[in-house]
Amino acid sequence: MAFGKRTGVSAKQRVADAAPEPRPQPKPVMKVVAEKPEQAPKPRAPAKPMAAAGLRLQEAAETKLSEVKTSIFNALIDTVDLTELSKLDPDQVRAEITDIVSEIISVRSMVLSAAEQQRLISEICDDVLGLGPIEPLLALDDVSDIMVNGPKNIFIERGGKIEKTNVTFRDNAQLMHVCQRIVSAVGRRVDESSPICDARLMDGSRVNVIAPPLSIDGTTLTIRKFTKEKLTLAKLVEFGTITPGGAKLLEVIGGCRVNVLISGGTGSGKTTLLNCLTRFIDEGERTITCEDAAELQLQQPHVVRLETRPPNLEGVGQVTMRDLVRNCLRMRPERIIVGEVRGPEAFDLLQAMNTGHDGSMGTVHANSPRDGISRIENMIAMGDFNMPTKAVREQISSALQVIIQTQRLRDGSRRITHITEVIGMEGDVVTLQDLVLFDVQGEDEKGNIVGRHKATGIRPSFWDRARYFGLEDLLTDAMEELNVE
Repeated sequence: MAFGKRTGVSAKQRVADAAPEPRPQPKPVMKVVAEKPEQAPKPRAPAKPMAAAGLRLQEAAETKLSEVKTSIFNALIDTVDLTELSKLDPDQVRAEITDIVSEIISVRSMVLSAAEQQRLISEICDDVLGLGPIEPLLALDDVSDIMVNGPKNIFIERGGKIEKTNVTFRDNAQLMHVCQRIVSAVGRRVDESSPICDARLMDGSRVNVIAPPLSIDGTTLTIRKFTKEKLTLAKLVEFGTITPGGAKLLEVIGGCRVNVLISGGTGSGKTTLLNCLTRFIDEGERTITCEDAAELQLQQPHVVRLETRPPNLEGVGQVTMRDLVRNCLRMRPERIIVGEVRGPEAFDLLQAMNTGHDGSMGTVHANSPRDGISRIENMIAMGDFNMPTKAVREQISSALQVIIQTQRLRDGSRRITHITEVIGMEGDVVTLQDLVLFDVQGEDEKGNIVGRHKATGIRPSFWDRARYFGLEDLLTDAMEELNVE
């Protein structure tokens, strides 16, 4: 039989030989307590050796399960073709693995409880079909980021705070195998010759992998997880990201085809906000998205999704973001949405906004609306266009109409801190005016930031556009509510 290929001491015998000798119970202490109650130690004192013994037993049990799992997984590899097995339906795979694992346990006379056997089957299924040890973390709704710093250090972000987990990979080879499975699913690769890779999971979650030798302490895997529940502006109001009046203003901005730039730092909620704004695109509009890793989740029926491509093993075949944006102009788009503007494609996006593609949107990494303008300038300079600074700023001021600034505050919460209009030029300077600002007022007893959104009282310059699209009443309500709030 295939299982007979592996010889040597069984996992059970190894665990029995390695098990620590039981420590003697502290009988004298118990006797003193019985005879002289007045000299008895504090009730918690005898619990220390018991707690330590329990911890050692738990560690021994985990070691036993780890050894048994490795033994069973190796036997499983010798028995079946995992590549063919992964092509089956997940329920069929689980049933097949359950039968095979049960047979392996029976043949090798392994002693496992029903709970331990079920846990082993679940973990082996995660290794075969999912992402191994981090598969359970992906199922947690309150986890937004998973950060793997080598096989033994795995962190998550929960509620805006980073915390370490007790989840580990067996070794760096297992971690690398999971990374290769992720990137190969979207036609990419990661190895020593190409150690950096951006990819995505099937649900759209963003993935970044950095492998050795660039990552010194082992392969680094970062997953920006998408929630199963699609976020809306109503949810952002519930979370305190924006007020009801501000949400109505954003609805008008998304619906009346205003060119929008969403600015913010890493993890501040730019892509989430962009997803929310796209919900107000009319279903009759043809929208084309361009991304490095497809994350946007537009709900409209007429959407074309484009994704960049890295070079192949020969170093050819690369398709850049600029290639996608320039090609969009030949695809009869009504709106162009760039997931993240980070290079010379900024100029092509501005050109598109200036040539009839109203309502186009993009995101940029910047700390304020003014910094967002400067970032766009620098990106255009990266493309060697040799344009005068004033000409670049004129392009920006005529293309962009609204800049929305998001920020992740020190308590982990995310807020929309600015809704700012681009008015035009005064001399060589792009003129901005704030419509809504977030005023930080302090913090409560739990350390949470306390503040409020307030309107500046300025009438939006896109009022006539809102009237043209039948959104004037909604804009009026939004400004009135903002003034009250």
